[in-house]
Amino acid sequence: MAVSSSSSFEIKADPSRVMAGIAAVDRLPEWSGPHKTVVVETTHPDGRPHRVRMTVSIIGIHDEQVVDYFWNGDESMSWTLIESHQQHQQDGTYTLTATESGTRVDFTLTIDPKIPLPGFMVKKAQRMAMETAEKGLTKFV
Repeated sequence: MAVSSSSSFEIKADPSRVMAGIAAVDRLPEWSGPHKTVVVETTHPDGRPHRVRMTVSIIGIHDEQVVDYFWNGDESMSWTLIESHQQHQQDGTYTLTATESGTRVDFTLTIDPKIPLPGFMVKKAQRMAMETAEKGLTKFV
């Protein structure tokens, strides 16, 4: 069963700088502990990543995933899972809004594991992903 969560946080940088950090997908292992390797397989005409293969390990579950990224300027980015050994679905979105002191980041994530997991483990994995997005991305930017 798919589970969704969302969070909002602020980064003291303008949206273009925040999006540049998000677009540096190949550098995810630098700020996202669960991401072990990342290989950009194809890019969009503007050079931003399109299809990305990655290995991920979270709460003791290891996975190789293929994800497609979609970009809307410096306003938003979304991704959808194409292949995975451990998940039926994974969809995420970063939406950026300029504020007086920087950028508000709205992050949403939906996951649907293939293997039956206790609800508390799914929630823990999502909570870790939310914390990584906030703390890791903020520090990276």
